[in-house]
Parts: sequence; C-alpha cells; structure tokens
Amino acid sequence: MHPALPEEVALDERDGRYLRQAIALADTARSRGNRPFGAVIVAPDGSVMAQAWNANGETGDCTAHAETSAVRLASPRFSREELAGATLYSSGEPCVMCAGAIFWANIGRVVYGIDAVRLRGFRGERLDQRDAELSCRDVFTASTHPIECVGPALIEESSASHVGAWKV
Repeated sequence: MHPALPEEVALDERDGRYLRQAIALADTARSRGNRPFGAVIVAPDGSVMAQAWNANGETGDCTAHAETSAVRLASPRFSREELAGATLYSSGEPCVMCAGAIFWANIGRVVYGIDAVRLRGFRGERLDQRDAELSCRDVFTASTHPIECVGPALIEESSASHVGAWKV
C-alpha cells in the first residue's frame, strides 16, 4: 500500500522566487558532484541571511546538508530573535537532522520543494518502504516555539535536479 502523495501547495511570488533560488543551488550541488539540494535563509525584509548547497560529496561530511550548512552560516551572524522572523527555503523537504538544526536556530518558517515521499522514488525505494520515518513536520510539531511549514511546492521544478542523480 502506497502512502498518499502530499498535494502541492501554491506559493506567492516572494516564496516562489526564493524557493527557485534554493532549487538553483540544488543544481549547483549536483554539478559539483553532490546530492542535489539547496537552501536559502531569508529575513523578513527580503535580504538573504545565508545560502548553501549540499556538499556531502565534495567534503565527505555526512552532515553537510544544504539546510544545516545554511544554518551554520547564519546562526553566528544573526540573533535567535532575528532568525525567528526568517524563512528557510529548501529545494527538498528537510530531513530530521536539518529540522533539528532549524529548530535549534529558532527559524520560524520553512518552505520546501519536493517532499520526502517523492524523493524515495528517486532514491529507488518503494514509496511504502519507510512509513515510520519521521518527517520535518514531526520535529516542528514537537518544537517549543512555532515553526510554520509550507510544502511541497514547485514539485516539478524541484524534482528536475533529481532526475538521473541517484544511483539505484
């Protein structure tokens, strides 16, 4: 039995612009030999606080996910109060590790592209193989501060980087 695929969420112009920026970073990651993920952290005024792509392949660091790397760049430069007003845009649904980093940084909002269920297909897994897997929403729901989570969005655009990128 396959889990239902999450329905795509419509975005406004601002969210679409920054999510597309994260998707472009995913393309950069792939071109450098990494798994295709990108992330951008944006302040309420629209200024980019940090951006990163997945760098696992080029660094050998299993924690070099795009979201975690962006949080590492932003958290020393911005206060928890400033990050509470920020949105993290991710080309893919954040994993549990990245969701934890988002929680610890106090980031108040996440917008993501391709969801974890669809990513399983690109990784060559059955869609029902990991029904018990925690999602970023599970982490955010358990948070002591509110973290708004929007996604999946721009599914076709955010999926494009993954076509042929996973060796199965």
